[in-house]
Amino acid sequence: MVKCSILRLCTACVIGLMAFSAQAQDVDPVDSTGLPGDHFSLEGAVELFKKAESPEAFEKSLNSENNDVNNLDLNEDGEIDYIRVIDNVEGDVHAIVLQAVISESESQDVAVIEIEKDGEESAVLQIVGDEDLYGEQLLVEPFAEEGKKGGKGGPSVDYDANARIVVNVWLWPGVRFIYGPRYVVWVSPWRWRYYPTWFRPWRPHPWRVFHVRVRPFHRHYHVVTTHRVVRAHAVYAPRRTSSKVVHTRTTTVVAAKGKNGKVVAGKRTTTTTTVKGKNGGKVTKERTTTKVGAKGKDGGKVGASRTKTKTTRKRGGG
Repeated sequence: MVKCSILRLCTACVIGLMAFSAQAQDVDPVDSTGLPGDHFSLEGAVELFKKAESPEAFEKSLNSENNDVNNLDLNEDGEIDYIRVIDNVEGDVHAIVLQAVISESESQDVAVIEIEKDGEESAVLQIVGDEDLYGEQLLVEPFAEEGKKGGKGGPSVDYDANARIVVNVWLWPGVRFIYGPRYVVWVSPWRWRYYPTWFRPWRPHPWRVFHVRVRPFHRHYHVVTTHRVVRAHAVYAPRRTSSKVVHTRTTTVVAAKGKNGKVVAGKRTTTTTTVKGKNGGKVTKERTTTKVGAKGKDGGKVGASRTKTKTTRKRGGG
């Protein structure tokens, strides 16, 4: 009798754990936004930069499938886009651009790693995801846990006005390299259909697969709202490269967070029609349809559609 009771209790515990695990997988707080940025890990890029000995080595690691950072196919040709690295330097600031090559005539900035020296042996770093991929500029930076700030061999840390720990990246090998006296500014020589011999493009993975693989990178990096590396960003801003293919696609996916914290995603389609009126003038009708969807309490999708029509008339000549 006692054995049967214990067996039933163990079985109930196992079933409960399985149900909790399944529920945890279904309720994912970091859901897909539907934007291209879902397929490039900013946190992973900083982790690769932290380990790289130089910008050239960093570029190679970005374009290696087994590093699980780049899953972009912006030109939708079924192959991963090559990411080239371009360093823009002014004085003691660096704006290291990560740029996708998507055609013979167009490239698209994915992100920029901004670095500034703020002391003799001190430097700060942020990576900024491009608004064309992430919907708005997305800032990510390394952080250190307070309890580990005295760890042997770890990064030194300082506190900002909001009591956040700011990591000193001066000891990262790649940072020391670009501030070295013999550093020759790295500008990737590769371009469309002209890639290094080691590069083997692969087919992009489904988002659900890619998302799981990049989760470990989130442990040491977090999204912030304070743009603390301002001088480097000023160096980068006038050099930003945007692709018309990426920016002006027929259907634009827009993502934002609602008041309840849920991801709200929508699709906006604009159709323009021009016809001749009876008097010989032209009538231009612009029809914009916006579909908005959100997750309801039961996990289902709640949607709404809004259509806006704008008509412009132009008189005929003569």
